Formats: sequence, structure tokens, C-alpha cells
Amino acid sequence: MNRYDFPSQFRKLFDRAVALYATGRRGADTFFESGQRAWLLSNGITPQYVYDYAEDENTVGEPGFGHALTIESVRRDYFLNVQKGKASAVVLDEAKMPAKTDAVKGVEWLPRIIPKAKAKLRGELPASLMYCCGGDRRFFKAHDILPAEFLTLVWRNGDDDAATVSWVLARGKAAK
Repeated sequence: MNRYDFPSQFRKLFDRAVALYATGRRGADTFFESGQRAWLLSNGITPQYVYDYAEDENTVGEPGFGHALTIESVRRDYFLNVQKGKASAVVLDEAKMPAKTDAVKGVEWLPRIIPKAKAKLRGELPASLMYCCGGDRRFFKAHDILPAEFLTLVWRNGDDDAATVSWVLARGKAAK
């Protein structure tokens, strides 16, 4: 695996997915050849993650390559250095996720996005959930947070969700 070339290789696959989605092709399993899938997986990235970016890019013009690259760079770092290149066998149970309207200290979505970010870091998101979906992007914009920045925050704080909440509250105040 050529690690130095990660951004340009990821760009090729991102662009491929966006173009295929635009032609009407659907289904993450139909977007990449076996070598491309193997490359993605060797970097801790599932074809579904790239498919989700392509879908949103085509339908709403976001999140864009820049956000996709930075998010997947954080995921890749976690995968290679914390998980030692071994994929998790766990999948987040979406039914156990906090509701989209749940709030902590007056901040909606925050109780939902913390476990979602943890699952993204560990590669445990089900195909039905996307990190940096429309709801996540509304949250990030409202609090002036980069999606990759939030992932690193959650990584740093580990199980200390209160520290993550405090940081978000401080960021929100600074943004006003």
C-alpha cells in the first residue's frame, strides 16, 4: 500500500463514485472493482462510505471532496494506528441511537452525533448511517465545527463525553 499517495488515490475513487452515481448507478457494491475495494478496506474505508459521499454530492452538492478526504484521513489514522489495520466485527445498532431531536445542555443532535462519531472512528457504522449526513452537516455548521475536527475531538476524549459536550458548548459560544 502506498501511504504517501493516499489523497490522490482517494480522490480518484471519490470522483469515480460521484460520476457513477450521476449516471444512475446505485449500490455501494457496484461502484468499485476488487482491487479498488481492497485498497479502500486496507485504509479502513468501506465502499459504503464513499457511496454515501457520492450520493450526497450528487443530490445536495455536499459534503465535497475536502470534507470526505479529511474525515477518511482521520478514520484511516485510527484504523492503522489504533486498530492496527484490523476491522471491527461490531456494527452500531441504529435502534439504540439517541433520537435526532434529543439534546444535551440545550444542543440538539449532540447526543446522537457522539456515538455516531465513535462508530465512524471504529468503522462500525451500519450502511444505513452516514457520518457527515445532512443532519450532521447542519449541526457542524451551527457550531462552526469541521467534521474531521469533531472526529479527532471524540477520539481524544474517548469515553469522556462530558468533555466533548463542553468543547462543543464553548465552540458554539465562540461562533456567536
